[in-house]
Amino acid sequence: MSLKRVTSAALLAILLAACGGDTPEAQANLDIDGTPSAVLPTIGSSGGELSNVEAKRLFGAKSHGSAQAPAPYGGYSKGCLAGGVQLAETGSTWQAMRLGRNRNWGHPEMLDYIDKLSQRAAQLPGWGGIYVGDISQPRGGPMLTGHRSHQIGLDADIWLLPPKSLALSRAQRESISSISLRRAAGAYVNESWTPQHHQLLKAAASDPRVARIFIFPGAKVQMCADETGDRSYLRKIRPWYGHHYHFHVRLTCPPGATDCTNQAAPPPGDGCAEAAQWQKNILNPPPPDPNAKPAKPRREILLADLPAQCKAVLDAN
Repeated sequence: MSLKRVTSAALLAILLAACGGDTPEAQANLDIDGTPSAVLPTIGSSGGELSNVEAKRLFGAKSHGSAQAPAPYGGYSKGCLAGGVQLAETGSTWQAMRLGRNRNWGHPEMLDYIDKLSQRAAQLPGWGGIYVGDISQPRGGPMLTGHRSHQIGLDADIWLLPPKSLALSRAQRESISSISLRRAAGAYVNESWTPQHHQLLKAAASDPRVARIFIFPGAKVQMCADETGDRSYLRKIRPWYGHHYHFHVRLTCPPGATDCTNQAAPPPGDGCAEAAQWQKNILNPPPPDPNAKPAKPRREILLADLPAQCKAVLDAN
């Protein structure tokens, strides 16, 4: 559904939803990966009696990673993860949050990325590290609740709350909340935004493994206004709905992962004009299209829809 077809109330409702793409006109009808899913042979009927079972129920029931070599299969919002590795609950410069969800599993490249980003965050005044939200389920795949992406171990949510402690108990990690940095439904940052947030996002986007960073539009607009040095990293920071309590990191497919489908590269340039258009549409929503047809409800992803390799991932020890 294009932003030209939504009312102000509907736009606000969308902006309140979590988890991207690039421009609101072109990407609003897509999942957060902004591209079609991987073009790979699917499980189809080879899944037997489970073929028509919702994939989220099968992958959401797995408590540990598969005993396979690490490999992402498919796309960010239609795939799975072989050989997933669990991020340690606590590191010297990070803590994994919401442990009860069991979503602190990822590809080794993602875990290495988190470690390096957290070390850079620890150098920022007032931070000391990062709080890490959802990465993936133990074997990736569709989640029981929440995200449509995060399926191949290459997506991670980084909280926008500067850690006051890296010694939180499991119970504290279930109850503590991040902070929202948005104002005016995401058109602007609020008083909690700091130069350190800018520097953290810059560090996050500067790693060559990063495909995109998703953040609410006002943050991108603010970064565009404040950046006085190299602006090349801004290309990877893309505005998207929600993402005002955390930012979403997406890595490119690792070298040699031939059955992993990358998202298309972001458009040329720093993306600041596109972010300004998002801001404009928030502040002055276009009138609804009286001829717009109701959006079709999304069909749940079945096991049969996933890449063929995901059956072996599901069945492995």
